[in-house]
Amino acid sequence: MRVLLTGCAGFIGFHTAVRMLDAGYEVIGYDNVNAYYDAALKERRLSQLEARDGFSFHRAELCDGPALDKAFAELMSGCGDNRVCHLAAQAGVRHSIDHPGDFIRDNLSGFHEVIERCRRFEVQGLVYASTSSVYGDQEVDGLTETLRTESQASLYAMTKKSNELQAGVYHRLYDLKATGLRFFTVYGPWGRPDMALFLFTDAILEGRPIKVFGQGQMQRDFTFVDDITSGVVAAVEKNYEHEIINLGRGQTEQLMDFIAHIERACGKEAEKQFLPMQLGDVQRTSADISKARRMLGYQPMTSIAEGVPRFVEWFRDYYDR
Repeated sequence: MRVLLTGCAGFIGFHTAVRMLDAGYEVIGYDNVNAYYDAALKERRLSQLEARDGFSFHRAELCDGPALDKAFAELMSGCGDNRVCHLAAQAGVRHSIDHPGDFIRDNLSGFHEVIERCRRFEVQGLVYASTSSVYGDQEVDGLTETLRTESQASLYAMTKKSNELQAGVYHRLYDLKATGLRFFTVYGPWGRPDMALFLFTDAILEGRPIKVFGQGQMQRDFTFVDDITSGVVAAVEKNYEHEIINLGRGQTEQLMDFIAHIERACGKEAEKQFLPMQLGDVQRTSADISKARRMLGYQPMTSIAEGVPRFVEWFRDYYDR
């Protein structure tokens, strides 16, 4: 199978590319390698992919029409199955509060450029990243895909909900096969520096206090990146007509328990600054993954007790701590 994978230098995109290459896919990577966070980290991920057989790369913006046309032409030049796995996006709930234009450009206009070419080039199927943030702040034990999602708490979440709506329209109008995957709080090695696990680990090892928002009362369905990529690849292979599917651990954890695992892995206790909730954040996420189990054979394997130490080990090695 040949797959055009956008966002291949990103956290989840990198791990997805590795998994696809290990499975024998041809992977055409596409990424602008922007400076939203440390571009050197993205370049290190990318260098590992470029050393692999079966990988080619296009460095360009999503809204660069000629560059995107070239990548799609490469995708369609092979025989057999072809898919698009669209993971590129401007990330960061809080970043969307301060820089809304980035999200309109990359997550709305960029998504449109990709899905329109899926239609025009007659791609056999599209899998794209959505987010648990589309649910907003619903106090429900087990968020299911059938819940109403009309009250997003951030512009980031709104753009992802818009992607789901556009994919639905393109399926109904043009019979484009499209599966949206709602990711729940993904973490693991090679993770983003703006995410809590990275920030906490860095601060604890340096002896700086950590900022604990929501007074430490928040709850999250923390999902290890290898479990997420297993679901992504399964969705690419199943290639359903039109679905929205949760990908999470299926087990909600207290933020303070998550922090305790980081402290144990780092070998020292954190000094904590307890702060109010931040604008755009939600109190709790809780994934119902029964649909993913049924339709994708999805079976998350990694608990935070296993996953957090694996991240800290990577962090210490990468940054020589």
